[in-house]
Amino acid sequence: MRENDYLPLVEMALREDLGDLGDITSQAVVPDGDRSAVLWSKDEGVLAGEEVFAAVFRAVDPGVEVGFALHDGARIARGDRVASLRGRALSLLAAERTAINFLAFLSGIATATRDLVALAAASGKALILDTRKTLPGFRALSKYAVTVGGGTNHRQGLFDKVLVKDNHVDSAGSITAAVERVRERWGSRFPVEVECRDAREVGEALRCGVDMIMLDNMDLKQTRNAVAQVAGKATVEASGKMSRERIGAVSAAGVDWISVGSITHSVKSFDFSLKIG
Repeated sequence: MRENDYLPLVEMALREDLGDLGDITSQAVVPDGDRSAVLWSKDEGVLAGEEVFAAVFRAVDPGVEVGFALHDGARIARGDRVASLRGRALSLLAAERTAINFLAFLSGIATATRDLVALAAASGKALILDTRKTLPGFRALSKYAVTVGGGTNHRQGLFDKVLVKDNHVDSAGSITAAVERVRERWGSRFPVEVECRDAREVGEALRCGVDMIMLDNMDLKQTRNAVAQVAGKATVEASGKMSRERIGAVSAAGVDWISVGSITHSVKSFDFSLKIG
């Protein structure tokens, strides 16, 4: 993860929380001076986002020291001491909520991903993929948290992989025509994936020699049949309404990938608490 992926977000988040005057309550009530603080876990799951958490405090006050006892990817439980901090009391209080917001969001993604990865691995070979369903501006951070949780990034955006979907097929007239146009424009520069809605479309995509086939909203029987139809000639991705309850069965059907939008757009935020001594 690069600093450019999160520093603009850190600056924006601090501006919206501190405004022009800063933490007016703490400025009036809290005596300034150095204090120690401890970040505690109030939840169970996977830690992600330590680098961003520390960057928030550095942005407020470069003199704040942040030391993590546990690191990204670690399993954490309620009551775990996650990090220790030392610095000016007013700096700690000014950065606290923004820093925790980043850490809680990213740890929530990593935790949800780790859960689905385990479910998929228990019954098959499928890897858990993320999607482009991310909060605007948070894609790089969200996809980083997915990898911390053991998941795999699909594509970063519209620029690094070809995915022919229904609107493209409708525009071109057929899967074959759409794939031909892609190859005329880009040659073999990008891998090509095609979204398929039924066995006929799977067959057409195979005849085009594509790299990957996405099974869009297929039930288990259709999924198993499609995997047999592909027979290893392309990588198979299952997509659409992939709830926690379905992951195991879909993985057992033999797909290579399962894409899950919920791990980046609707996860439960992790719960942390920062106590200042």
